[in-house]
Amino acid sequence: MTAPIEPGRLTPRDPADSDPLRDPALYFNRELSQLDFNFRVLAQAQDPQVPLLERLKYLCISCTNLDEFFEIRAGTLRHAQDLGLPAGPDGLAPATALSRIHDSAADLVAAQYACWNDVLRPALDEAGVRVLHRDAWNAKQTRWLRAYFRDEIMPVLSPLGLDPSHPFPKILNKSLNIVVVLKGRDAFGRAGHLAIVRAPRSLPRIIQIPEKVSGGPHDFVFLSAVLSAFVDEMFPGMEVKGAYQFRVTRNSELLVDEEEVENLALALRDELVGRGYMRAVRLEIAEQCPKPIVRTLLDNFDLTENAVYRINGPVNLNRVIQVYDLVARPDLKFPPYQQRVPSGTEAMFERVSEGDMLLHHPFEAFSPVLEMLRQAAEDPNVLAIKQTLYRSGKDSPIVEQLVQAARNGKDVTVVVELRARFDEEANLGFADRLQEAGVQVVYGVVGYKTHAKMLLIVRREGRKLRRYVHMGTGNYHSGTARAYTDLGLITADPDIGNDVHLIFQQLSGHAPTLKLKRLLQAPFTLHAGVLKRIDRETRHAAAGKPARIVAKMNALNEPQVIRALYQASQAGVQIDLIVRGACTLRPGVPGVSNNIRVRSIVGRFLEHHRVYWFGNDGEPDLFCASADWLERNLLRRVETGFPILEPEIAARVYDEALANYLADNTQAWELQADGSYRHVQPGDDAMPHSAQASLLAKICG
Repeated sequence: MTAPIEPGRLTPRDPADSDPLRDPALYFNRELSQLDFNFRVLAQAQDPQVPLLERLKYLCISCTNLDEFFEIRAGTLRHAQDLGLPAGPDGLAPATALSRIHDSAADLVAAQYACWNDVLRPALDEAGVRVLHRDAWNAKQTRWLRAYFRDEIMPVLSPLGLDPSHPFPKILNKSLNIVVVLKGRDAFGRAGHLAIVRAPRSLPRIIQIPEKVSGGPHDFVFLSAVLSAFVDEMFPGMEVKGAYQFRVTRNSELLVDEEEVENLALALRDELVGRGYMRAVRLEIAEQCPKPIVRTLLDNFDLTENAVYRINGPVNLNRVIQVYDLVARPDLKFPPYQQRVPSGTEAMFERVSEGDMLLHHPFEAFSPVLEMLRQAAEDPNVLAIKQTLYRSGKDSPIVEQLVQAARNGKDVTVVVELRARFDEEANLGFADRLQEAGVQVVYGVVGYKTHAKMLLIVRREGRKLRRYVHMGTGNYHSGTARAYTDLGLITADPDIGNDVHLIFQQLSGHAPTLKLKRLLQAPFTLHAGVLKRIDRETRHAAAGKPARIVAKMNALNEPQVIRALYQASQAGVQIDLIVRGACTLRPGVPGVSNNIRVRSIVGRFLEHHRVYWFGNDGEPDLFCASADWLERNLLRRVETGFPILEPEIAARVYDEALANYLADNTQAWELQADGSYRHVQPGDDAMPHSAQASLLAKICG
């Protein structure tokens, strides 16, 4: 967990720097704060009020999140350690941070497996969904599994005995492996010692036993249990003294020097080939594995003891998520809901001409965006379509509509961000498809990821051209639009349309720094615009006027913004921050941040809105944005913040995405000054209020 604040007077980090707001004690470590988020996710898996299969899903999400944490955050920290980079605002050197990460991650892993072994697995068994431990197989199940192993598994395995002519094999990132201890001699007279069995990714990690064999409709086993049970069949004539599953996690951050390559797409294709074999950062190993074998693995992967996690169960626990999809038990899942589709979508241009349209996902459908694009592709009056794509998903309907628009003679330009983490291969694929259809594909700006979410349609109406714009806080991905909370605005406001047009010109050409009328844009005006508005609230408070800031985002770590918030708090500005994940600001410090409150919401949907609200002495400023208040978003990415101009829509955004979440007393966690999170509970006289549940009731009915 995050380290508590040091007692005593605050002292500057640098003796030459007299600003006490730079004191490392005022900043949490970003990586440790990110880890803390997964404890809150795991708490959902431990909550008996949540449907059982949904609890299983939360457990798997916490495991998958931890995988990605090691692949990216821990991997980046190890790289920083290698380069000798200095400590960040929190004062923790990379080596110290990595040590604390190991301790916190070990606690999380222990809690995950305790939840699985002691809570969820028994509860699932009682509900008739059995994930059978090897010791629990009866004779009939064992016979079927042995036959399955011989027919379906063993033919694709290539066990490798380790000896001078067979060195340790390359182990793919996050792949399932078994290290086998052997005794005896093989047909060539070679003495057995160790062998490695690698499970190809073509094999299912969860195997369902037929009902006629098992007697139950929902009986499953892990592939790792089957491999361990029948591993002796791969080494006839030798004695298997032990078989221990393991998994290695590798740094997956692609390091392409964009300024040194002539073709970014080709360079990324080359990097993707080797991503699965980059530097190791974590070793998961069965807890009963003998120390000498663990040492052999550590030496091979060039890891130290603080990278080892001994596992009481399957090393790839997140794979049990397949059970969620394989079991049709509505009684064990969240009740279904019907997304609302706003009226007027059958004629989107006419509808938006009458006024802006707000979409609040996932409570409202993403279909109006798809429908507007479809209508644009077919409309003879539409001349041009421009769009940014960061993540769009496999077989994206967005891509299909853009292809169709190009085939229909529209001028289509798409800014594809190739370096969308873990989506690089998919993005390369649909970029090729777009280019083949005649779409002008642009790969953004060297050194700056294009993370802004913008769609621009240019339509001839009479003698004039009119611009229609969609901007959002989330990606153009129909799948996440059912799982993430996000806001989208569709507007024909001429100033916003012109601003978006200028940004697209800048991305595709070599335009100078822009002077935008309505939008804030990173890396140019968004950071300064946020600081300016925080300072305005500070001045209002100093003048005795009401002053308040409410902001919702996924993460917060930008030091200048944090110092500005501290100064605002000192002046008396009341500040409420809704930060889902990592937050390096320390609230509740007397004389510094006692007017700042930070809460995190974890519920059925992944919180993903980015909304900034500034009271402005009764004339509020409200922006939705693609950017969190992170250094990378505000200073090293192309991002946009867009104002909500129509008063009724602005009031709706404030009520639904801010005030509603501040009232949550069932799924909210409040960040304390010592770095811990306190689960908010309804008081004796308060009615329970879930922000997400209230939106489901209000919007979906």
